[in-house]
Amino acid sequence: MTDFNKILDKAKELEAKMKESQENIKKIRVEGLSGSNSVKVILDGDGEMQKIEFSDETLKEERSIVEDLIVAAHNNARAKLKHKTNEEISKATGGFGIPGFKWPL
Repeated sequence: MTDFNKILDKAKELEAKMKESQENIKKIRVEGLSGSNSVKVILDGDGEMQKIEFSDETLKEERSIVEDLIVAAHNNARAKLKHKTNEEISKATGGFGIPGFKWPL
């Protein structure tokens, strides 16, 4: 029974760290850039776009170019968000050695 109690204690500790990690993820802000910084997109930790900025030169471009720059900046921000989110989750789950259990990360 001692091993089971250790597993339960680790699970409770992990739950607390994951809650803290979720709160930290909500605070994350990432900036995605495209076109030599002509378009900037800012996402929050939930992946919601908080802001988009264009350089003056960008607004003079053809519509299709501006659309592509927006998509590229958004994708850049999402990639950064995924990386930061994974780092935060790793902080919470790192060091938890539950026998016979492997983390899916």
